[in-house]
Amino acid sequence: MTVAAIETGPLSTDDAPARSLPPSMVERMTLILDAFDAPSTRLTLEQVARTTHLPRSTAHRILDQLVRLKWLSHSSFGYALGSRALNLGGTGGNHLELREATAAVLHELQLRTGMVVHLAILDGADVRYLDKVGGRFATVVPSRVGGRAPAQCTALGKAMLAWLPAEQVEDRVMPVPGRQTSRTICDLVTLHRELGRIRDRNGLAFERGECFSDIACVAAAIRGPEGPEAAISLVGDAHTALERVAPLVVVAARQVTQELYPMVRLRAAEPAWN
Repeated sequence: MTVAAIETGPLSTDDAPARSLPPSMVERMTLILDAFDAPSTRLTLEQVARTTHLPRSTAHRILDQLVRLKWLSHSSFGYALGSRALNLGGTGGNHLELREATAAVLHELQLRTGMVVHLAILDGADVRYLDKVGGRFATVVPSRVGGRAPAQCTALGKAMLAWLPAEQVEDRVMPVPGRQTSRTICDLVTLHRELGRIRDRNGLAFERGECFSDIACVAAAIRGPEGPEAAISLVGDAHTALERVAPLVVVAARQVTQELYPMVRLRAAEPAWN
C-alpha cells in the first residue's frame, strides 16, 4: 500500500486538535492501526479518536479509507482489523466474513451473560480461536485469538464434531491425544457416545474441566450446507450454571447459520431471544 493510496485533506476549522498532529499520513495511519492491539479488538470512531488523540473528522476520514483498502473492516458494532491486516498476522485466513457476521452476536452474548465468548473453527484435530470477547473472567481463560486446543476436550470442538460422519471424526482425532485433565475424553467409544448426546440435545455441547480443570463451557455449532463451519461458546468457571445460559448459545449459533447459510434446514427454533 502506498502513501498515495490514502488521500489527505485539510482539517476543518471546527475540528482543530488541541495538540499537534503527527506530521505524516503514514504516522496517522500507524496510530490508528496500533489502536487495534489484538485480532479481536473492535473500536468505535469515538474510541479510535480518543486513543489516537486525532480529531474525530480526521480519524473518520482515515478509517473510511483503511476500510476501502481492507486494512480494517466496519460493521454496526464498530471497526476491526480487516483481511489485509489479519492475513499479515497469519490469524485471519479466509474467515473475515464469518467474524463480521458473528461480531454483534458475540457482543450481545457477552453483554447478556457477563461471560467470555469464543468463536472457533475446526482445524485438523484442534479448534482454532477466531475471536474472543472478554468479560471479567477473560484474563483467567487461557485462550487467545489464533490459538488452538484439542477438539475432543472442548465444548467448541465437540459441538462441531457432533455434525461430522463418524469416520471423519476418527480421521481428525486419531490417535486420540493424551489427557489434558482427569476429565478428558481419551477413547473413541466414549467420544462417540458424547457426540450422540450432543446431537440428541440439538447440537448443544457441554464441557466441565475437560480441557482446563477450573473452566466450564457450553457451545453450539454454526452449520453450513456441507457440515459445521464454526462454533460459539460461553465460558465460565467450573461451577458456572451453564444450563441457564445454554439456550442463548443455541439461538446465537442459529442466527449466524440462518444469516450465512439460509439454505440449511434446522429443527424447530428455540424460543426467541428477546
